[in-house]
Amino acid sequence: HRQCARVLVSLVFSALPVWVRPHWPLQEAWAAQSGLVFLTGYIRTGSVLLAQTQDRLISLKRINARLNVIGIPSEIISPKKVAELHPLLNVHDLVGAMHVPEDAVVSSADVALALASAASQNGVQIYDRTSVLHVMVKKGQVTGVETDKGQIECQYFVNCAGQWAYELGLSNEEPVSIPLHACEHFYLLTRPLETPLQSNTPTIVDADGRIYIRNWQGGILSGGFEKNPKPIFTEGKNQLEIQNLQEDWDHFEPLLSSLLRRMPDLETLEILKLVNCPETFTPDMRCIMGESPAVQGYFVLAGMNSAGLSFGGGAGRYLAEWMVHGYPSENIWELDLKRFGALQSSRTFLRHRVMEVMPLLYDLKVPRWDFQTGRQLRTSPLYDRLDAQGARWMEKHGFERPKYFVPPDKDLLALEQSKTFYKPDWFDIVESEVKCCKEAVCVIDMSSFTKFEITSTGDQALEILQYLFSNDLDVPVGHIVHTGMLNQGGGYENDCSIARLSKRSFFMISPTDQQVHCWAWLKKHMPEDSNLLLEDVTWKYTALNLIGPRAVDVLSELSYAPMTPDHFPSLFCKEMSVGYANGIRVMSMTHTGEPGFMLYIPIEYALHVYNEVMSVGQKYGIRNAGYYALRSLRIEKFFAFWGQDLNTLTTPLECGRESRVKLEKGMDFIGRDALLQQKQNGVYKRLTMFILDDHDTDLDLWPWWGEPIYRNGQYAGKTTSSAYSYTLERHVCLGFVHNFSEDTGEEQVVTADFINRGEYEIDIAGHRFQAKAKLYPVTSLFTHKRRKDDVELSDLHGK
Repeated sequence: HRQCARVLVSLVFSALPVWVRPHWPLQEAWAAQSGLVFLTGYIRTGSVLLAQTQDRLISLKRINARLNVIGIPSEIISPKKVAELHPLLNVHDLVGAMHVPEDAVVSSADVALALASAASQNGVQIYDRTSVLHVMVKKGQVTGVETDKGQIECQYFVNCAGQWAYELGLSNEEPVSIPLHACEHFYLLTRPLETPLQSNTPTIVDADGRIYIRNWQGGILSGGFEKNPKPIFTEGKNQLEIQNLQEDWDHFEPLLSSLLRRMPDLETLEILKLVNCPETFTPDMRCIMGESPAVQGYFVLAGMNSAGLSFGGGAGRYLAEWMVHGYPSENIWELDLKRFGALQSSRTFLRHRVMEVMPLLYDLKVPRWDFQTGRQLRTSPLYDRLDAQGARWMEKHGFERPKYFVPPDKDLLALEQSKTFYKPDWFDIVESEVKCCKEAVCVIDMSSFTKFEITSTGDQALEILQYLFSNDLDVPVGHIVHTGMLNQGGGYENDCSIARLSKRSFFMISPTDQQVHCWAWLKKHMPEDSNLLLEDVTWKYTALNLIGPRAVDVLSELSYAPMTPDHFPSLFCKEMSVGYANGIRVMSMTHTGEPGFMLYIPIEYALHVYNEVMSVGQKYGIRNAGYYALRSLRIEKFFAFWGQDLNTLTTPLECGRESRVKLEKGMDFIGRDALLQQKQNGVYKRLTMFILDDHDTDLDLWPWWGEPIYRNGQYAGKTTSSAYSYTLERHVCLGFVHNFSEDTGEEQVVTADFINRGEYEIDIAGHRFQAKAKLYPVTSLFTHKRRKDDVELSDLHGK
């Protein structure tokens, strides 16, 4: 970056050759700078991913469908074809495989040397054998680095120190939390075979056998991810340099047995070495990158989960864009450091979680799976009460949230062990919860939502929020505004609801995983010397969502106050008493489009209010419900959620949220110029609802998310979320439709007419299902329930 004085980057490279995908920026066998050529050992070998079970093959088919539409050639092949590609493999137990012919391998040591040499040729100064003591910070901004050879001034610091990143982050004057933990990682090297393997022999990934196999100098390099990993350095005692750890043949034996079953001819092959080296893993199996929420100019790129060079080129590019432009060119929220909080940095938590994460890299992950370790970290005051009533839990940002409630007559153990790509065993349970939400009243504990209060002594709170949010927040006291917190490109940094509590006080409700990101964004844009007060009150309030037509009756009895729309209009908030408890913030909204209320309850009153609601609600058929019911309700009403359907590259105009933007509210706001330009030029993608037509819920594979969308036989986008609609009795998917030119492949403007004129299919693991596209919710179908055979969807356009 020309404006930067210097950027100090802490780099650690491994000498282990790795398998890479050619679509990342590191594609060639050389890196050329200043007329010089640097070899990287790039060899295109292709890869074959094996499937021993039908479920694994389904997983590969889903991946194959996605690869094909992003320009990566791949195909599902038979065991016979696998044997032709790699004659030494035993294929008798396989049901199929996926072949990716353009995958390749490189030598990481050579790549590191090539990058370092090219950088040096362009004026970068490299200091080897130099220890970083700590990063210097002034007023929340990086100013330099203290090393054992003196100080270096810099505006930016990048912590890509691998297994040392956690401790390096804590060594700063203002610590930066980087949640990762090292485990021992084993791989085997053999001498060349009697007939040495060719350099282009395909790399084999046998995930069911937990191993990978590739050529190494005519012999075999084989490692894997065992079920019982060995975490190391939990106490923080880390070696200063990379060095191999002790061999452990007993520990490696299951992987060796798996290797010999897959390649029996290796039985007599001489083993050269069993390598044991440290490798770092993160709490959610995804790498960590981005700017620290605590220190400006402090960037992180670490926690590669044994895929450093596979992702290194792309990750490095996006981090460079982040530093230069302030944001990357792709949505990489799932990799952002700010998805974590300090709560995920406990060494005990990390030790236990990575023992689960490392095996999961090769475990079969069906939709809606949950981590089992590091649980009950953050819980609502109602946790034990709900658990005793059959709640099954999912975790979000460390917070326990109910998925659904198992009735007393259901087999709890069978439900917990149910894992499938097809119709899940909780289908009927969620159906009964959804039905109760529509016909009676349900209560959902939504305490995990992020909650902030912004107050000021003057008008500063309103002024800064008007600048930070797209909608007009200068509304009467008590009103609630749905709005977006946008970036300069008009994309969503946050999607939230804001209630005006008083003239100078606002209550902000955001998605659960926005707690760190949203706080950092607000603090970054708020004036330092002002009378503004930003307080995170997430832990202060238990949130209960009362959904259903009888919610008004329940609250009327408990509050002795009129709750009808005439007295309590939609999107209104006021403090009132519920039962014996006073000061409950009651809001007339449900996040689903159904009638009902949100109750924000001071935690000391939570159990009392919940008990009162459940007691009074008995006569109205009340029951508990979970997030699976919430998901079904919101998707069939075309409600998009941030982090699933909305992201930093999605604008309100692209998802039908023009009503949440006030371009002429009397003052500028972040993203306004981009939206004005987009309004003039048109949008290049459009969030669309798809209702599957020829899909058999009982027999066919289910859509979950990420399925390719085809318009008139041509790829047009992918789904972002989906759910079964118990009202429509069909599956509903949400996803963005693009208009790719058939001649150039470039994106063109997407109009409503373009959407409506198309014939659509959703690709689920290679099978395409017909779908009806809608730009508006099918509201007329929710007035009363009809059988799906009587529902005509083709000419409903809504308003």
